[in-house]
Amino acid sequence: MGLFDFIKGIGKKNEAKPAQPAVNPSEPTAQEIANQLLAHIQSLGIPVESLSVSYNSTTDTAVVKGQVQTQADKEKIVIAVGNIDHVAQVDDQLTVAQQEQQQEQSQFYTVKSGDTLSKISKEVYGDSNQYNKIFEANTPMLKDANSIFPGQVLRIPQ
Repeated sequence: MGLFDFIKGIGKKNEAKPAQPAVNPSEPTAQEIANQLLAHIQSLGIPVESLSVSYNSTTDTAVVKGQVQTQADKEKIVIAVGNIDHVAQVDDQLTVAQQEQQQEQSQFYTVKSGDTLSKISKEVYGDSNQYNKIFEANTPMLKDANSIFPGQVLRIPQ
């Protein structure tokens, strides 16, 4: 559990349409953003029980609660939420059902301009051919190995 920082305004624009028109049409309400984040997590197909998402528009913080099966699922949800446009921080209150033996958290890596998965792989693992390991660790959020963008946060498995 913890608080993770992201770069607000650089993430994916959430294309879900709000259920009710916002007071200011250019800015969705905190509840609309929370609902969009919840729908986004559900669309990824990551198994999570008792999932709830709230959003504080004053601090641009998303709070994610629920129970996942693995540490990898937990990290994927945190990154999926943090890589959305309005989110600057994710307060991770997810619990992991299966505590894996010698379970290590993945590193998080913020993509810089000019980065590719191969370049990141060379930097992290010393071998550019390990890029698929990074791609697999970030599915279903990544649909294509060439679709990363500056400011995006990726999971880098050990």
